[in-house]
Amino acid sequence: MAKKLFGTDGVRGVANVYPMTAEFAVKLGMACGQEICRDKKRAAIGRDTRLSGEMLEAGLTAGLTAAGVDVVKLGVLPTPAITSVTPDLGVDMSFMITASHNPYRDNGIKLIAANGDKFADDVTSRLEDIIEENRFELSSERLGTVSENKEALVLYLEKAKSFIDEPRPLKGLRVVLDCANGVFAGIMPQVFMDLGAGVIALGNHPDGRNINQDCGSQHPEQMFAAVRDAHAQLGIAVDGDGDRIIVCNEKGEKTASEQLLAFLAKTLKEEGKYRGNAVVSTVLSNTALERYVRSLGMDYYSTKVGERAVIAKMREVGCSLGGEESGHIVAADYGKTGDGMVVALLLSLGLLKSGKKMSEIFPLFDFDPFVFVNIRVKDRETVRLAAADEKVQAAVKTAEEKMAGRGRVVLHPSGTEPMVRVWVAGSDAALVKEQSDLIVREIKRFE
Repeated sequence: MAKKLFGTDGVRGVANVYPMTAEFAVKLGMACGQEICRDKKRAAIGRDTRLSGEMLEAGLTAGLTAAGVDVVKLGVLPTPAITSVTPDLGVDMSFMITASHNPYRDNGIKLIAANGDKFADDVTSRLEDIIEENRFELSSERLGTVSENKEALVLYLEKAKSFIDEPRPLKGLRVVLDCANGVFAGIMPQVFMDLGAGVIALGNHPDGRNINQDCGSQHPEQMFAAVRDAHAQLGIAVDGDGDRIIVCNEKGEKTASEQLLAFLAKTLKEEGKYRGNAVVSTVLSNTALERYVRSLGMDYYSTKVGERAVIAKMREVGCSLGGEESGHIVAADYGKTGDGMVVALLLSLGLLKSGKKMSEIFPLFDFDPFVFVNIRVKDRETVRLAAADEKVQAAVKTAEEKMAGRGRVVLHPSGTEPMVRVWVAGSDAALVKEQSDLIVREIKRFE
């Protein structure tokens, strides 16, 4: 059965609208309880700061305990913290309740395996079958309990700062940190200050409704202005669940994620702290990144869109860094997934050691001409229809033929939002724009 509920990063939707309802959360908890939680009969639940998180947490808790699973509530924690500490919690799996960078009205549920990885598609397909067919196996003789774990954050911070070997290595750094009114609001500014940095904090007063609202990685304009006004060396913005990062220089100018990935690889390799000799990114990353990485004497691998694909390739080739143009950067030696704070710390340390301004370092290389367009449609079903449409596919094929040997064409139906992404890059700027316009025009018929 084709998956209807799960996208590339769990289930997501509008709170109190199916499937983001308390009833669905109960059913998902029961399905996971009988399908996944068979060994330890324990599961952990974390959430971000949005208003509907407690409702979905209560639903999952009810479903899991009904299926005989003991629930460990972790409270508000970053997604990278959940993936990092799950292997140490003695659980069969964890849940992260978050809609990442989406507005507060949305929410989602990410499923995390006992080893901290996200589940494969075949597992979520089985869960969908159980839920759709109401195949629940409950027993009055087997009911779960509920407890809280207050030490998960401490464990995460130990791991996240494991590469720091002196008390105040960020002394002399002046940085603006935009926490998106999300999970890092009470964590990241304090960590940076403890390490010696001067911090101007934004988006650090979550109220359940203001997560990602005019702040964070999706709306960094306030951060750009604050960096200029405060004469800071850089600005760093994360999203609501803390797994992506956007950075600007001392002039308030955004630094592309591909540039950050390249800088970290170069810096860590020069310091002898890089495992493996490769960098991984997706087909949406600028084509110039590959040339730069290879100029460092390193291998480069490109994957399909999605952090899970990046992580799988990183493990296959055995390397330390991978990422996406969207701001997900995975430092595999210090975490299981994209981690805004870990990457922010690595970048800040590298900047201070260089003795240069951000604008003197970046860009490390010039980008190839590219056009990246997001076309928002009515719903995820329309996304599927648009991506499979004959005229859309014909336009993509034509573009691929004309760009062959000179660039790359990507049509990406979002797995988390009602959006189709079109990305065209190459050496000929006019041709890139022409072919992008033709594809976008066909997709816009579905708006």
